[in-house]
Amino acid sequence: MLPREQTELFEKQFLNENACLSVDSKGRKEPCEPCPLRTCFQRDRDRILHCNSFRRLKHKTQVYLSPAGDHYRTRLTHTLEVSQIARTISRALRLNEDLTEAIALGHDLGHTPFGHAGERALNELSPDGFHHYEQSLRVVDILEKDGKGLDLTEEVRDGILKHTNMIADTKEGYVVRFADVIAYINHDIDDSVRAGIMTEEDIPKNITKVLGGSKSERITTLVTSLIKGGAESLHMDDEVSDAYTALHRFMFDFVYTNPKCKSEEVKAKDMIAKLYDYYVHHIEKLPAFYMNLAYQFGIDRAICDYISGMTDGFAIETFKNLFIPLGWTKY
Repeated sequence: MLPREQTELFEKQFLNENACLSVDSKGRKEPCEPCPLRTCFQRDRDRILHCNSFRRLKHKTQVYLSPAGDHYRTRLTHTLEVSQIARTISRALRLNEDLTEAIALGHDLGHTPFGHAGERALNELSPDGFHHYEQSLRVVDILEKDGKGLDLTEEVRDGILKHTNMIADTKEGYVVRFADVIAYINHDIDDSVRAGIMTEEDIPKNITKVLGGSKSERITTLVTSLIKGGAESLHMDDEVSDAYTALHRFMFDFVYTNPKCKSEEVKAKDMIAKLYDYYVHHIEKLPAFYMNLAYQFGIDRAICDYISGMTDGFAIETFKNLFIPLGWTKY
């Protein structure tokens, strides 16, 4: 029996009845020979892990733009934390951990430079709007591998698309949605404490009484509550859910709209807007790959593809090259 077949047999024997089995996958748009070693979901995980868009996440903002320090989260470290939390939940519920991991690793591939500030900028500029979860699917379907895409299974594609505000078709996709919010609320607290925006003691006592007074305690409480709810329902108990909602409201008021935290966002949005406007009027300046996309999908979509794929540093360097006279850089 091949290693892949052994894993598929294990899934049938030991996974929860609500789990998505590898052998039951709806498959890919372009069928291919099964791998002797890996299931289809393990194969998807590896395709994501080795793609260019995944590597670029290490140079994309999570919350804080250009922070002074090496310990702030980037979009890549956020993705890894989501993957870890999601795998813990799936393993405890005996769901398909490989499917969960693939969705988690791919969920933010379409995110812009400068975090949600960049996303909001493109959403305001594009006539069709821009949402990172839709762009993540576009990355894996079209943009990766020089336009060939990664050809992922339908279950992974569905989980990537629906990780923000839709209900995924699989329980594994729904787990990633929970893991995403658990991860970002807690690492944003951690980064905000490091930045001097807040302290742990600023969090209201009615919240810490339920969730705990540290990142580890809060994650444990949230994950444990979700696991206790079971794979069928996948929900937290009311007390924990209410405390999480209160924590999110606190973070929105205390951090996410804090002028000190968001002081650079206006500059980032202006930079994105100027880049967008430049390429609208100078479409011929796009790289050849994106010129071809413009012919296929329209100018706006090609520009959004190009800008959203930039890292923070590449966007800044491109802006300098286009708008800053070379001699000025000496001063």
